Amino acid sequence: MGRHLQFMRFFAGHPTAANLLMIIALFFGFISIGELQRETFPHFAATKVEISVPYPGATAEEVEEAVSQRIENAVRDVNNVLEIKSESRENLGRVEVEMYEDADIGRFLDEIKTEVEAIDDFPDQTEVPVIRELGRTDSVVSIAVSGPMSVSDLKLYCEALKDRLLLLPEVSLVEISGFSEHQFRVEIPAATLMQYGLSVVEISDAIARQNIDLPAGTLETPGSDISVRFKDERRTLKEYEDLLIISRTTGEEVRLGEIATITDLFENEEEKILFNGKRAGLLKIQKLTTEDSLRIIKVIRDFIEQERQASPPGVSFSLTQNRTDIIKDRLTMLSRNAIQGLILVFITLWLFFTFRLSFWVAMGLPVSFMATFFFMKSFGLSINMLTMVGLLLALGLLMDDAIVISENVMTQLTKGKNSLDAAVEGTGQVTLGVFSSYITTMVVFGSIPLMLEGEMGKVLWVLPVVLLLTLSVSLIEAFFILPNHLVHSLKNYDHNKRNLFRVKFESLFEKVRHKVLGRLVDSAVKWRYLFIGLLIAVMLFSMGMIGGGRVKIVGFPEIDGDVLQARILAPQGTPLEEMESIVKHVVNSIMQVNTNLKPRQPGNQDLIQNVVVHYSQNLDAHETGPHVATVSVDLLAAEIRTSDLETVTGQWRQEVGSIPRVINITYKEPAIGPGGLPIDIRLQGEDLTQMKRASLELLAWLKQYEGVFDLQDDLRPGKPEIQVRMKPGALARGLNSSMIAGQLRAALFGRTANEIQVGSESYEIDVQVSRQDQNSLSDLENFYVTDAEGNLYPLGEVAYLEQGRGIARIQRVNSQRTVSVQGDINPQVTNAQEVIKDTEKRFLKGLIQKYPGVTYSLEGQQKETGKTGKSMMKAFMFGIFGVFILLSFQLKSYVEALIVMVAIPFSLIGVIWGHVLMGLDLSTVSMMGFVSLAGVVINDSILLVEFIRMGVEEGKEVVEAAKQASRQRFRAVLLTSLTTIAGLLPLLAEKSLQAQVLTPLVTSLVFGLIASTGLVLIVVPCLYSILSDFGRKPAGARQ
Repeated sequence: MGRHLQFMRFFAGHPTAANLLMIIALFFGFISIGELQRETFPHFAATKVEISVPYPGATAEEVEEAVSQRIENAVRDVNNVLEIKSESRENLGRVEVEMYEDADIGRFLDEIKTEVEAIDDFPDQTEVPVIRELGRTDSVVSIAVSGPMSVSDLKLYCEALKDRLLLLPEVSLVEISGFSEHQFRVEIPAATLMQYGLSVVEISDAIARQNIDLPAGTLETPGSDISVRFKDERRTLKEYEDLLIISRTTGEEVRLGEIATITDLFENEEEKILFNGKRAGLLKIQKLTTEDSLRIIKVIRDFIEQERQASPPGVSFSLTQNRTDIIKDRLTMLSRNAIQGLILVFITLWLFFTFRLSFWVAMGLPVSFMATFFFMKSFGLSINMLTMVGLLLALGLLMDDAIVISENVMTQLTKGKNSLDAAVEGTGQVTLGVFSSYITTMVVFGSIPLMLEGEMGKVLWVLPVVLLLTLSVSLIEAFFILPNHLVHSLKNYDHNKRNLFRVKFESLFEKVRHKVLGRLVDSAVKWRYLFIGLLIAVMLFSMGMIGGGRVKIVGFPEIDGDVLQARILAPQGTPLEEMESIVKHVVNSIMQVNTNLKPRQPGNQDLIQNVVVHYSQNLDAHETGPHVATVSVDLLAAEIRTSDLETVTGQWRQEVGSIPRVINITYKEPAIGPGGLPIDIRLQGEDLTQMKRASLELLAWLKQYEGVFDLQDDLRPGKPEIQVRMKPGALARGLNSSMIAGQLRAALFGRTANEIQVGSESYEIDVQVSRQDQNSLSDLENFYVTDAEGNLYPLGEVAYLEQGRGIARIQRVNSQRTVSVQGDINPQVTNAQEVIKDTEKRFLKGLIQKYPGVTYSLEGQQKETGKTGKSMMKAFMFGIFGVFILLSFQLKSYVEALIVMVAIPFSLIGVIWGHVLMGLDLSTVSMMGFVSLAGVVINDSILLVEFIRMGVEEGKEVVEAAKQASRQRFRAVLLTSLTTIAGLLPLLAEKSLQAQVLTPLVTSLVFGLIASTGLVLIVVPCLYSILSDFGRKPAGARQ
């Protein structure tokens, strides 16, 4: 007896060893599952670093030249740089550096910090660069706080809430939004400045000189050391009003309050948030990638309940933009489907085996799953939609080994052996086959995570990893735990004692085996050349439906969330009052949509739960200011509502209609999926005028496609601009460019005299000319410039004033100026790939010829789908090649290895027609299902080939052996496929909006298995019969 059989006999015969092994697996799984992080999609390692440099008052062109280009030059030579993107806009320069996926983000970040900190020629007005790693945090939920209080008090109240939230161990990141920087603003009328011969710069310097809090040293007295501190820092409006500005020898004294208005306010009036029509502060709760959202939301809910009890009257707290409901709903949906799948798998087993035998075979699932949870925790994996699907797929695959072992044990039992010998010898006979099957599956699935690339690849790779973990663990359960349970469950088994149901079911099964399958196989073998030819024609026809456009190809399937946004963009310079009117119309429109769709919702519930308006924010436009705003709506949970996002978005867009003086409104979810935007075309060049013309022509072309909407480019005019140049005679009057520019900047943009800390808030002391003296062109012409001796000159006398208009934002990619043309589609009307393909063929090539200085590249879904698709096919080919090597070695024949593998291309017939029947497009997820299918369907072929060889060895002709093998292995092949299909069937039938992203994958697996199971039982005998026609017999088979 071999060592492996001795080891199996020990576990099979020992009264506790197998159960102890099972208990260990359950115990470690139980303590690990509670610590696993839960999320919608797996988080992947950060690959991007952002450098942002504020440059107050600068235009986009100035920021590009003085900030962005210098950072680009500095980081270009850092190791492992893949792409450098920069955006230059008014007041800010931002550079994003992406590294290769396999590089070390820590070292990459350190090198970038070193290079940026070494830049010593930034303009003096720039602020300190902020360098951070992107992708380290995720949004969890936001708390909207509103009440009957001033804006300043609301901000203070939010700050206090933030401090209390951060005391919670589960909460590590809280950000307050809805307020700009707090200021004490000092505004001086222009006439007053002229009266006293002062400038804004001089008043600012005077405030700074008399507003000091500075350690002065230490007095070392005999008794003790005493610290000396000069403390004359003012912290209230009253103290600033009393501050002495002018003190002359004549005794004249002028205080700041006498010549200026001092106000406690926020810097930018447009930076505000309205929650359901009321001014509110928003506390955004974020988490690190290692933290669990569902644990955090539980703590937040408890915190809000406590705060409600202690809050002042009228103060309200509301959860909005809650990402955790989606996570909970999706994982609940998958858990429900997993339980249903487990029940169906058990029922399938029970149809073919006894109840006790089916029970112990099915018990391998929870044991393997719990052990898998332990290893998932050890390897840093989370519970998410794709790891759950991996476990669902394992429901059926785990049964393959258990079914093969159990069926062989039953065969040994019917030969008169006792349960222990039957369990040991039955398991031992199939050990090599089961292990070979595992190796082939590992080769196919193992190649996928090693080779997948792109953003979608970073999401999809966890599915095969979890599946391999589960299959690896299941081998131990199948060889060392299952035999022990079979010994006990079959101890008193008598094959002749069967109930009426079992007798009738097996009788029906035998009829199907011989009269249905047997006749089909016999006919197919008889007409084998015709049958194989027709099958190849069907496969080519099926593949032709893809090329012909009958079956369309998309990127990553969309999945509905619970938050929808309208991002509004108006021309720069649009006043806040006009934007408020636009927002009111957009909000009224979504409330009308709520009225229209409310009767369709369960219980007549409101579809729109909350409306949040965030002024000065538009993530698509990459701009801030009164000309942009975002309206976010919280929808009824996707698990409850009956209206999908396409319906809501379409009606909202229709209700809003066309608004004068609005450049664009885009309707979308807050986050873009791993597939990217459906339409994202990048134009590059150096001439912005030429690039703008090209982008406008491209936008006009794309607008002609039905179902294409939300089109925009990111090269837009900036604010109207007045350019000031010094006249020739100004220098003779004692003025220079630096003097004029400095005084203009201080008067109009303002000058920060000091920054003080009042409680938990930081206040800037900002000095500028009064607003009423800077609201017309005449105010600028009559602005007086002061020379070094205090003489005043009207600006119009010493400088030219010319009107113009700059650029709102300049984007650069790898040091080239870039314009992105982006848009969305309605997948029910058109297909993004077809639109892009047609545009590239019929338009883009001509556009590039018309504008020779412009080049283009495809980004978004086209780039990501292509990158992930190519890497997936590479992994697929590598896996298939590995399987071919293994099978050729095992079967001692290249031809027979190919016959075993014929199930793979024929399963594609089921994949394609499954998508047609389900009304789905082929996607990256669908192809992932097909690649995964390769590791499943081969096992059926291996079982069949082995029995054909055995028949030949027994003296049968190849044709007869092939026909008999299909009949003999029908039960095993059917049962292994049925258990896999049964495990996935609930998810295939799931109508929830949350299952949309997984339905293509499950469709590929289920329909591919159905096709391959039926075809393998018929095709393999036909192919062996054809080999026999050419005088070939199975290699290694003894006659």
